[in-house]
Amino acid sequence: MSANRVVQGRMVTPTKLATMVEEGDVLEATNIEDADRDCPECGGSVLMVGYMPDVTAFREGYKCQDCDWATVEDS
Repeated sequence: MSANRVVQGRMVTPTKLATMVEEGDVLEATNIEDADRDCPECGGSVLMVGYMPDVTAFREGYKCQDCDWATVEDS
């Protein structure tokens, strides 16, 4: 699977997707994956990316490919 994906009409890297979800800088991000859920706002496809917002935390971020909806879950 490609590391880059299209989100809201733009090609994004895992790090860029993580910064969109976190609304700030991240240290590192895993590959982007398809999430097993649909967007609760528009019904579109949702992507998942794991990332480290700082050295002591790892989060999973979920972002709709079609709209602004995003959410974060701490791991």
